[in-house]
Amino acid sequence: MPLLLKPYWRATLAVFGAALTLYLIHASWRQFYPVTAAAGWEVQVYRDEIPMVSALALDGQGGLYISQEIASGKGKILKLTPDGDLTEILSGLSKPDGQVIFRGGLVTGQEGGKLPVLWLRNGQTETLFEGNGIEGIATDGQVLYAIEDARPGRLLRFTPDSGELSVLRDGLDDGEGVSLCADGRLFYTEKRQGWVKQWQAKGPDIVVADGLNAPGFVQCTTDGLWITEDATHMARVLLLDTSGQLQVILTHLRSAQTIIPLAAGSYLLAEQGRQRILKLARPASF
Repeated sequence: MPLLLKPYWRATLAVFGAALTLYLIHASWRQFYPVTAAAGWEVQVYRDEIPMVSALALDGQGGLYISQEIASGKGKILKLTPDGDLTEILSGLSKPDGQVIFRGGLVTGQEGGKLPVLWLRNGQTETLFEGNGIEGIATDGQVLYAIEDARPGRLLRFTPDSGELSVLRDGLDDGEGVSLCADGRLFYTEKRQGWVKQWQAKGPDIVVADGLNAPGFVQCTTDGLWITEDATHMARVLLLDTSGQLQVILTHLRSAQTIIPLAAGSYLLAEQGRQRILKLARPASF
């Protein structure tokens, strides 16, 4: 009987070995295949070696705030100066994420549980309100909008002058990104649902893009609505342009996070899976 089994086991091992080889090749391809930009766009590394890079915000004076989305009180906010120095300005956070410049200071959320949204200004930190896994934050300069990466999660509006916290939507399924356009339109993502919605003051919210792979952050600009995918492999950056067409701008990303406008025709993108910040731009803007 043992002699009869030998050819069977040899064939089984050969098939297993071939399958394992194909898997390793595929995994390596997904891991190391370079990011690819659509026609009319170019991409390059802006800054690398930043573990768990996530939220980005420009200070208006050439500096860049960067969050390191690390849990259990080990998260940090860094600042990249115009001359290239990277310094720590705030620590002791739990998965800091969702940053905006607000009234001369920096507002940041914390995704690591029921924790405060913080306002850093003039070297002091102030608690604005508390949320459960706050990830995305947006502002029009008067009020703040925030979304909870929770099940269920909420879409919130906070008015600092009065201290009023309003719930715009509840029962969300892992909300991640929120963005306010100059014309007042408010967009948000639900990662598990794979869609982006436009909030409506009356009636049901409108799905503007669906069938996405873990949509994370959104950013409204003059080019349209930018959407990043927070997938470990094969993530994309998409643009819902002003004509309503959904374009794929970048592919082969790993855990894309915040995208923000740097200047006319150029953007900064946090790619957490490769610990770096990318610059995306039209060729004339490099």
